[in-house]
Amino acid sequence: MKSSKFLEVMVRPDESLDAFLDGRLRLIQSARGYRFSVDALLLARFVTIKRNDVVVDLGAGSGIISLLLLLEKPVAYVLALEIQATLASQAVRNADLNGVMDRMAVLLADLRRVPFREPVGDVVVCNPPYRRPGSGRVNPDRERAIARHEIKATLNDILSATSVLLKPGGRVALIYPAGRLVDLLVRMRAFDFEPKRMQLVYPSVEEEPKRVLVEGVRAGKGGVKVLPPLIDQGDFSIGRRA
Repeated sequence: MKSSKFLEVMVRPDESLDAFLDGRLRLIQSARGYRFSVDALLLARFVTIKRNDVVVDLGAGSGIISLLLLLEKPVAYVLALEIQATLASQAVRNADLNGVMDRMAVLLADLRRVPFREPVGDVVVCNPPYRRPGSGRVNPDRERAIARHEIKATLNDILSATSVLLKPGGRVALIYPAGRLVDLLVRMRAFDFEPKRMQLVYPSVEEEPKRVLVEGVRAGKGGVKVLPPLIDQGDFSIGRRA
């Protein structure tokens, strides 16, 4: 457990420290900038992980998905890529704070120019920006805007990076707006990622689905398993202040 004095150094004045998993996971994130949503929690639970998998987390933000996988699933190592320096710094400090520095590397990088020539991951996860340019008001906060709008990365960019990073037979898992499900499935197949598992996320039984979780296999055979719907975020909720 880090001392309170050490935490004062780690957490900057414009950041907050929040607790999850009954206090087992503590997370530094921006107080007013980008803060993760329940989408990240849903994706971390949904993705299939096998023992000793190496995971690549594209657009890792403050590292929430990476940390959840390291603490909750039998992951050997996580490579977290993030384009925003502030968020990458938070991810590094969060890895230290949660005692996983030996199993998590944070790379400040643009996924449109992946700095690898050979596949490195058994699994790629991504909670991508999915709002198209020109589709509604862009958040005036630059940190939030880049995380939520297709400013620095489109779906094609993400799948192109995945095609470089993912080993043959590897799995890619994403969460996306339900209304853009066809876009997602078509683009996945175009990059030779065969959708194999899918789950729709509903705010309530009376409403239409808002999100869809999809997992594909590189060069996989046809046939998708549609899981029972997830209603009202399942058993997840955003955590508390540490």
